[in-house]
Amino acid sequence: MAEDEVERSEGFGERLLGLLLDRERLIPPRLIAPLVAEEVAKVGGRDVSILLQDYAQELLVPLPGKGLHVGRPEPMDGSPASRAFLRVEVIEVPQDRGGIRVYLPLLGGSDGVGVMALTLDSVGDDDRRLLCRLANLVADMLVTKNAYTDQFFLARRREPMSVSAEIQWGLLPPLTMSVPQIEVAGILEPAYHAAGDSFDYALNNDILHVAVIDAMGHDLDAAAMATVAIGAYRHARRVFISLTEKYTFMDDAISRQFGPDHFVTAQLMHVNIATGALELVNAGHPAPLLIRGGRVVRQLESATTLPIGFNGEAPQLKEHTLRRGDRVLCYTDGIIEEHLANGELFSEERLIRCIDRLGKEPSDGLRADLRRLSHTLKAERGGRTSDDATLFMIEWRGGAADHLTELG
Repeated sequence: MAEDEVERSEGFGERLLGLLLDRERLIPPRLIAPLVAEEVAKVGGRDVSILLQDYAQELLVPLPGKGLHVGRPEPMDGSPASRAFLRVEVIEVPQDRGGIRVYLPLLGGSDGVGVMALTLDSVGDDDRRLLCRLANLVADMLVTKNAYTDQFFLARRREPMSVSAEIQWGLLPPLTMSVPQIEVAGILEPAYHAAGDSFDYALNNDILHVAVIDAMGHDLDAAAMATVAIGAYRHARRVFISLTEKYTFMDDAISRQFGPDHFVTAQLMHVNIATGALELVNAGHPAPLLIRGGRVVRQLESATTLPIGFNGEAPQLKEHTLRRGDRVLCYTDGIIEEHLANGELFSEERLIRCIDRLGKEPSDGLRADLRRLSHTLKAERGGRTSDDATLFMIEWRGGAADHLTELG
């Protein structure tokens, strides 16, 4: 090996990643950036940046830290960093002054954390393999350390956040989740002032459990109700089996805690990821929309059920069957009940027209498509989001779920 040649062999990469993993266990959050920059330098990388998605999903913002290159925030539309993040692929951009700028998506599990960017003099297959593994390890480090530091939160926050929004963001699961059979993505607006909207999900064996809720009100009372509703849902999900039992348990928790004048609307679902069978309870929400081939084909109707907290009778389940590639969009009434400048309601009809129009464009994947829909709807509403507005989308792909070979 020439004296100035950088080693990036398989064996060297394994040793480097092993050393990084050993050091990571005890390192404090503030030293992650210098550690990453140090390790990247060992493979000839320079100008390392770690970019995190902001809460409004409008920017990728640089994480400050010794040894990191801290530039301006990257727009979520049109930049190489955004393409790497939204498409979950490595983007390489030749530089005018020589070298190649490499953008690598940072995935915590399947949830998008951000992007790692660095510059190399040249990029080969060994480099790509090593850098992708390094990016996966960096993402895991960020997710792990995020549980006990505010450093990454502060980097992602671009404006003051209300107390209710702080509560809601602490309540949410990862915004995206993907396995070969199914993918989900959610967006909560207004990002810095949310109160009563929330969603939750869990993949247990072949069943995806989903809840989308909207607690009445726009302040801390709404955030408190949402917290109790999601807490009761998670408890019921881990103890009971049926959707009707989940609904009854949540109904009892809200009515006991807040009394008869408070309520939470909700959609509860089970989706069998192997067969596409979908069970639905709709407690006061707009009906979910079934999207097939980029177009809304119908509402997923269900029997009328009272909102949670009104001590209603046990709901009747509605069953639907999804086809491969189908998407299901759940949304709260803040999307369609926003008033336009002329005083009209935004309406479900306008929502469907936006979905159909965007469905004619090439898809960049569920997460990117949902984000584009959310920002398009906001623009159509004149930038206004006076009430909480939540979008949650499911894409069913089908197939067996028991074989790790499918992940290759």
